[in-house]
Amino acid sequence: MDFSSNVAAQLNAGTILPEGVVIVTLLLVLIVDLIGGRKVALALPYLAIAGLLVSVGLLVTSWSMADPIGFIGAFNGDNLSVIFRGIIAMSTVVTILMSVRYVQQTGTSLAEFIAILLTATLGGMFLSAANELVMIFISLEMLSISSYLMTGYMKRDPRSNEAALKYLLIGASSSAIFLYGLSLLYGLSGGETQLVLIAEKLVNADSMGQSLGLAIALVFVIAGIAFKISAVPFHQWTPDVYEGSPTPVVAFLSVGSKAAGFAVAIRLLVTAFGGITDEWHVIFAALAVLSMVLGNVVALAQTSMKRMLAYSSIGQAGFVMIGLVAGSEDGYASMVFYMLIYLFMNLGAFSCIILFTLRTGSDQISDYAGLYHKDPLLTLGLSICLLSLGGIPPLAGFFGKIYIFWAGWQSGLYGLVLLGLVTSVVSIYYYIRVVKMMVVKEPQEMSDVIKNYPAIKWNLPGMRPLQVGIVATLVATSLAGVLANPLFNLATNSVVSTKMLQTALQQTEETAAIAISHDLP
Repeated sequence: MDFSSNVAAQLNAGTILPEGVVIVTLLLVLIVDLIGGRKVALALPYLAIAGLLVSVGLLVTSWSMADPIGFIGAFNGDNLSVIFRGIIAMSTVVTILMSVRYVQQTGTSLAEFIAILLTATLGGMFLSAANELVMIFISLEMLSISSYLMTGYMKRDPRSNEAALKYLLIGASSSAIFLYGLSLLYGLSGGETQLVLIAEKLVNADSMGQSLGLAIALVFVIAGIAFKISAVPFHQWTPDVYEGSPTPVVAFLSVGSKAAGFAVAIRLLVTAFGGITDEWHVIFAALAVLSMVLGNVVALAQTSMKRMLAYSSIGQAGFVMIGLVAGSEDGYASMVFYMLIYLFMNLGAFSCIILFTLRTGSDQISDYAGLYHKDPLLTLGLSICLLSLGGIPPLAGFFGKIYIFWAGWQSGLYGLVLLGLVTSVVSIYYYIRVVKMMVVKEPQEMSDVIKNYPAIKWNLPGMRPLQVGIVATLVATSLAGVLANPLFNLATNSVVSTKMLQTALQQTEETAAIAISHDLP
């Protein structure tokens, strides 16, 4: 009895109850599809959404869990992971809503698509809470392989096949590099896999060989993380994959996959590489500069909406990295807050783009000319999301950037913040260019696509879920600006209550105090 109680206490399986619900939902989707066939096809999205909402509800109830560590230290269900897991689950909910009509129109299996999407969701949720090297890599591969499958899901579309192949080749190389970095950590720590134990073993890495090995491991790990968050110069896959992939898949990759990447970046770098914080801060500062400049400048020249949003996501990753480089309580909280609002405004933009594509078959920015005269509601929705992404007040994106830049300024990152402000102005130009094309164009200047714009048929299968997705994201984007302060307080609470971050911040303060005392006469 004592043995079984001890095992149960070490496993603490309740920490993964939200993921358990997603697993059960995934199995139910496959079983119901196998038994019911086409008769139940339209019910499968609602089954998946119901399971995901239950999972989100369980995440809410697990806030400030007394003992968040599970599976002998491999899983950490702290408040930081709760928010990131919630972001990933909610991004999947919106992705399913926007994908029903899109997938049905292509004639492919909706059940298989949802099953793969739920598998990717599981990978992202586990990755956000992974506290051990083996679990980090397995979760990353679960997310990555599922993403490759979704990217090439439109098997008869050459662009989708090309995007999947590029993503697979670059992603496999990135995974190999990342795994090599993890293996170096494993060896340097004397065979430890838990991040906390690795940090304890490497805190006194005094020998030349050990320091060099740790530096190499850091470079390889950052390369793998930078690929996942689309940071320059590891961004090459992003434009081609975004353009060729099914649009719902792109929406999930831009939010769910990116959120998982930032979550593992915080947990792995702050814990395992806490002894060389200055070094990885410098590297991420350089990545932030490159991402903000290249992402926002190249987006100016794009003619495709999906490619423009691809480079936009690269620039957005650069903004978020300012919070990571700041390394302060406000810096981490601003990262969490930005990813939270990015969920709504970016998925809202993609929902509007999917509706436009379903009705016109076009992805070109020029074809949006004069849209206001034919569809004012869609124009309003897309405009709100794009202006929020650009950081126009009083929308949510404005407050997200304000918090990010303030955290950077408080940490002395003056050059990085000023560059962020300049590139934000650049980003506003290409977002407003689309809004201007939709709104300002006179009726005689309409594109040929808009002149032949068909009426919306909401009674078609799968159109109502898309409508719900658009309305939900637009309402959330609008309200997030009003509720910016409570949401930021929520993000701050997740950071304050995370032991890992508090330990790192305390060590940083102690190091600064020692440096100041050494400078005193």
